[in-house]
Formats: sequence, structure tokens, C-alpha cells
Amino acid sequence: MQPTIESAVEASERRPTQTKGPSVKAFLILWLLVIALGITATYLYSNHLKQQVVLQVQSHTDSQMASLKADYEQKLDVISKEMAELQSKVDSFNELLTFTKDNASSKTDNSNKLYTQLSEVQKQLDKLEKQMDLLK
Repeated sequence: MQPTIESAVEASERRPTQTKGPSVKAFLILWLLVIALGITATYLYSNHLKQQVVLQVQSHTDSQMASLKADYEQKLDVISKEMAELQSKVDSFNELLTFTKDNASSKTDNSNKLYTQLSEVQKQLDKLEKQMDLLK
């Protein structure tokens, strides 16, 4: 039975080696290629999302700025109208004061009342001017 031992050794030598399929290098290269594609796709997608967010924020900011501008212009118009009204009051008080000074006798104290009223109107006018300056 010696031929069996030798025949087993010879048979193993004669057997063709089995092919392993794709080599390890090809597998690693394919794996690295898949990873590189994944990283590239992630980078491109994140840039796309960033652009979308920037556009959304910009449109939101533009709409808020338009709203603020309209509100500002409305308040400025109201204050301008109030200023014009107060200016007309000041002018009429000045005319009345001038008339009263011209017609006042030494016994009447009407000029002091007019000066007080004029002072109050002037304070209101100054207050409105400050508000208008703040709006500018």
C-alpha cells in the first residue's frame, strides 16, 4: 500500500490550484473607489444643501427688510404729519402772543399764559423731533 501514499502526494501535486476569484488588490481598489465616491457625493450634497439654506435665509431676510422699511416709512409719515400740526400750532401761538403783547395792558397776565402754552408746545415739538431723529 505504499503506492497510495505516493499516489496521494502525486495527486496533490497534479491537482490544479483553485482560482481564488478576484484578487485582494482588485477588491481593495474597488472598496477605496466606493469610499471615494461616497465622500465626493457627500461633499457635493452638503454644498447643495448649503446653497439652498443660503437662498432661503436671503429670501426671508429680504421679506423682513421690506416689512421693516414699510413700517419705518409709515411711522415717518405719521411723525411728519404730527410735526406739521405742531408747527402750525406754534405759529398760531406766536401770532396770538404777538397780538396779545401788542394789546396787553400792564394789568393783564394773559401773556404769561401764552408763554406757558407756547413752552409746552415747544417741548412737544422737541420730543417729536427726537423721535424723528431716532427713526432716521
